[in-house]
Amino acid sequence: MPVSSEADPQIARWDRSFFGHPRGLSTLFFTEMWERFSFYGMRTILLFYMTRAIASGGLGFPDSKAGAIYGIYMSLVYLVSVPGGWIADRILGQRRSVLWGGVIIALGHYSMAIPTLATFFAGLGLIICGTGLLKPNVSTLVGGLYGENDARRDAGFSIFYMGINIGALISPIICDYLGENVGWHYGFGAAGVGMTLGVIQYVAGWRFLGDTGSISSRAHSDVRVFRTAAISAICILIVVGLLGWRFAGAITTAAINNAFGVLLVAIVVGFFAWLFRAPGYSAIERRRFKAIAVLFVASAMFWFAYEQAGSTLNLFAERNTNLRVWDSGIWGRFLPGYFQAFNPVMLIILAPVLAWVWVKLGPRDLSSTTKFSIGLVLVAAGFAILIPVSTGSLASPWWLTLTYFLHTVGELCLSPVGLSAMTKLAPARIASLIMGVWFLSISVGEYMGGYAASLYQTIPLPVLFGIVAGFCGAVGLALAALIRPMKKLMGGVN
Repeated sequence: MPVSSEADPQIARWDRSFFGHPRGLSTLFFTEMWERFSFYGMRTILLFYMTRAIASGGLGFPDSKAGAIYGIYMSLVYLVSVPGGWIADRILGQRRSVLWGGVIIALGHYSMAIPTLATFFAGLGLIICGTGLLKPNVSTLVGGLYGENDARRDAGFSIFYMGINIGALISPIICDYLGENVGWHYGFGAAGVGMTLGVIQYVAGWRFLGDTGSISSRAHSDVRVFRTAAISAICILIVVGLLGWRFAGAITTAAINNAFGVLLVAIVVGFFAWLFRAPGYSAIERRRFKAIAVLFVASAMFWFAYEQAGSTLNLFAERNTNLRVWDSGIWGRFLPGYFQAFNPVMLIILAPVLAWVWVKLGPRDLSSTTKFSIGLVLVAAGFAILIPVSTGSLASPWWLTLTYFLHTVGELCLSPVGLSAMTKLAPARIASLIMGVWFLSISVGEYMGGYAASLYQTIPLPVLFGIVAGFCGAVGLALAALIRPMKKLMGGVN
């Protein structure tokens, strides 16, 4: 019998050919590895490129402007996961969404490799659109490889997460080295090559993937709704563009940043208002929507702190850390962007350990809420330890190393667990949309982190770090108090 081009989900769930997991996990593992290679490689040098002097090959932006652009870009990368999930559920299907997303991301990085301001911003826009298609759907495809009560699910997401961090480990070193020593645009180009490799191997492993979304199984009214929404969005963009052109002289970066923050809040409130009132869901599903909302807030606060690795902590490494003590004949000058490789190194070492622990605990495993609480407390501690060393002379690089260690353990307690929880809490018919909600929480956190970076030279660092640590720690403790109520809301999902 010939091999079908569409993987049978029931067969895939019994498959153990990839380290005890379905073979499709290997395809998604490497797809996400190369996508994260491109994403983290570009992210490592993005703020440096914007803030370095024009004479040094940068754009010469002040911290306030660069931080605002960074925050809005990073926020939009995850914000568009919501419409990306909807498009997959209603129009393209998850497999095709991942494919087209990867192609568009690669084009975005190649656009940034062209040294003009127009292609720089065009590249950011393409990466935003492509990530919206790829990011929520590749995670949903991972969840679709397992049955509802398959004990391998959390371990599978942890293995998937290790693939992410292999890419994130290599890319900062390559892209920052090329950016600092050859040219920033060569670093952006290297990110594009990585994404291209990811697309090639994804197509090669296409037949091992399932897909719960397909246009053939959807009503044609969904297509009409999509077309109407697309036309409306284009009209709104035209109007906004004309207004921006007319009043360009009166618009500041701070005003744009604040306006985007208001828009982001409106999107979050509007989305959950719609979700809670949408017809056709059971009482259990509606209770789970409330649990998703609680995890959303916790996730947003975690990523607010954690994702400052590419902004505030990158600037701290460059300006407030004594990097010379780590200069070596092996790698030469230790560059500030190299710190971005510390987190993935630690994740690669620790992810299998945590995956083994979750499986070993079995029915005694900690709840998702408990793991979220631990993650928030750890990310708060990572900023708290920097407060006493950010007041005077250059800090030892070991302090940042300890911060990244605490953040890494916190991430392993929250991020793969959060991905798994979304696939378990979501009704099957809106699985990609709910995964988009997870990335919407990251979008909110990214915006807040970028806003914090824009204040780097405005607020004393001990105060800035103290605010971040205080908010995250408070939310983590509040979540710990909600462990029992959350079990009821999650309706049997751990």
